[in-house]
Amino acid sequence: MPKLYEYFGLIFLFYSNEHEPIHIHGKYQDKESKAEIIFENGKFKEILIKEVSGKEPLDTQNLKKFRKIIERYRDDIVRKWIDFFVYNIEISSEKITKKI
Repeated sequence: MPKLYEYFGLIFLFYSNEHEPIHIHGKYQDKESKAEIIFENGKFKEILIKEVSGKEPLDTQNLKKFRKIIERYRDDIVRKWIDFFVYNIEISSEKITKKI
């Protein structure tokens, strides 16, 4: 379960047994949501925020933070997904300390 980022207590991660489409989970305390990064014909289309089965979703404030980070770091998340799931390269975590 590689952790990609931490942003003021909000954790961004992949689960190691994941599937397509490219997506990332956001956790804050016991709450969790996920964001799918959707491409069509090789071009970015949209970010879809979804609930995680069996988990209470992130609250409104953390959902806003979650979306902002994903929008800002989308290309990096896609690169890390490919590195981890295609090339089996270990991912190092980054702590984001600057407010976005």
